[in-house]
Amino acid sequence: MAGAVLRTARTVLREHLAEAAAIDAVFARDVARRVADFTLGGGKRARPRFLWWAMRACGGGAGAVDAALRLGVALELIQTCALVHDDVMDGSALRRGRPAVHVELADLTGGPPDTAFGTSAAVLVGDLALAWADDTVAAVTMDPATRSRVLAIWRAMRTEMVAGQYLDLHGQAAATRTAAHALRTACLKSALYSVERPLALGAALAGADDRTTAALRAAGRSAGTAFQLRDDLLGAFGDPAVTGKPSGGDLRDGKPTYLVAVARERAEAAGDTAVLAVLDEGVGDPGLTEEGLARVREALTLGGARAAVEHRANRLAAEAEARLDLAGLAPAGARQLRLLLRETAVGRTPSPPATASGIAPEGDTTR
Repeated sequence: MAGAVLRTARTVLREHLAEAAAIDAVFARDVARRVADFTLGGGKRARPRFLWWAMRACGGGAGAVDAALRLGVALELIQTCALVHDDVMDGSALRRGRPAVHVELADLTGGPPDTAFGTSAAVLVGDLALAWADDTVAAVTMDPATRSRVLAIWRAMRTEMVAGQYLDLHGQAAATRTAAHALRTACLKSALYSVERPLALGAALAGADDRTTAALRAAGRSAGTAFQLRDDLLGAFGDPAVTGKPSGGDLRDGKPTYLVAVARERAEAAGDTAVLAVLDEGVGDPGLTEEGLARVREALTLGGARAAVEHRANRLAAEAEARLDLAGLAPAGARQLRLLLRETAVGRTPSPPATASGIAPEGDTTR
């Protein structure tokens, strides 16, 4: 299925690149080509797979195949927009194990790296990806009722994606540290956009009823939230060779993750001033050393936050499968969808970190 999406993406992007070349050769080379290369060059095609298997599990047949593949391409394009803009806002140097788009563009002028140019040009790369995503959706052949359902989901998904990114930024700027805020951000930025809405698009293409669609959406929200919680763990403990991003980047950036919020709440409840001091000193310090990073990781582990987040993610993964059972899906599609939800919700678990022995636990910090 992922191969079919890739083949469709090549066809769609070839058309867009030809249009860009007719406008201007430099724009086509520097901006449009980067949209195409980024979209085709990596990722697991998870969103198109959710859409496809939801469509099949809800009884969609041959008549929905082309629409599903083209909507899958649109999801890949909007993901390109999200990742390129996310790297600009976070100042991330790496994406998928290679220089981020804004870093590549900073070297384009031939002289010393021009970060201002790279940042501005990368914003345009993301903007163009979003425009092409909308154009792709608009060009899909659907009957009027299906189009109305699909467009309503697409509009909601775009706005939710932006809202989630803003809450992420706002949480950093305003030092919002509550677990509730972190979960809300995770829901908007990951669960809805990455899983629930693609499932809803597949159900809409198949003409699924409200009960089936609601069960699918609930399963997707649980799995997507579990994914984001595990992504928080990878952001703190993950190996750059596996994640393709710098280790501890979320901690240095001061991202208001659920992991850090739980660590603070547990330390405050236990009166653990040592853990709180390490978190206050290290989280949000862009110059955090490897030794300092090890101390923060130890605080997250000794205070029980890491285990608590892993437990919550496991519970959400189980909820996703239980809710999928309520959808009344076609068996073959349901099996594939179950595997995909499990793959998303369980994901990769980082290995235990080496401790720095820089924290003296106070009271019971192993809960």
